[in-house]
Amino acid sequence: MSKTKIEADLFAMKCTNLQWPRAIRVVSWNINRGFHLNEIIDYLTKVSADLVLLQEVDVHAQRTDYRNIPREIARALHMNYVFGREFEELSQGRFNSPAYHGQATLSRFPVVRSHIVKFRRQSSFWRPRFFVPSLACFQRRIGARMALVCEITFHEKKLVVYNVHLESRGSDKLRISQLSEILTDSRGYPPETPILLVGDFNSDMSREPLTTLCGEQFINHFANLNGQPTVAHCRLWKSASIDWILTTAAFCATRTAIHNAISASDHYPLFIELISSQQNARHL
Repeated sequence: MSKTKIEADLFAMKCTNLQWPRAIRVVSWNINRGFHLNEIIDYLTKVSADLVLLQEVDVHAQRTDYRNIPREIARALHMNYVFGREFEELSQGRFNSPAYHGQATLSRFPVVRSHIVKFRRQSSFWRPRFFVPSLACFQRRIGARMALVCEITFHEKKLVVYNVHLESRGSDKLRISQLSEILTDSRGYPPETPILLVGDFNSDMSREPLTTLCGEQFINHFANLNGQPTVAHCRLWKSASIDWILTTAAFCATRTAIHNAISASDHYPLFIELISSQQNARHL
């Protein structure tokens, strides 16, 4: 991968009569590096989403066999993809091939523009230090938490997607600051622009003050699922609800689900089917 912070390629089948769907099927999933790549691809193939938003994705890391995980998933699914580099993983690369970690956005439709919102406030936890051994278990990194922003345009339809990974090491105050930067960036689009805010927030977005912070701009479609966990219980941590899908009022949700039977990651995939609010109103 080049020194740029964004990598992209096109694997969606070129079809001139492809139509914007009545309902958009979306999956958001922290795939835990992509260790279980075959199982990840198998699930994503079966669910057949139009948009796939992935967090904790490896590129050229030793722990995932030096594979380009987002590229392999996109090729298998015949989708276009954009990978945003969050960190260089210092203990995972080769001498002439650094390893990266970040977010990937896959789309059946053209991604016409993308950028990264690099958060101004960051945790210092991951920085290399002279007293921390350069071992894989300590995960020393160079880089920064960020949001990957993609603009998807097709048949005069426009959709903006924020693929988010807020800091896991630090206080809620830090995550609120990072989320506020995302909200500020999203206000740069016209008010009527359909926007998805999706990913691993490392916070319970159904509780205050996060509900109020996002409430004026976004609807949390998973807030009423009775606190179902999105992270599996294991020896090191308890189950938690930290992965979310929010949208502007341009969308209504027809189906929402946390697919907690999928064990290819320590997070569960979130699925949602969306239709435009205008389209929904015409059917009332």
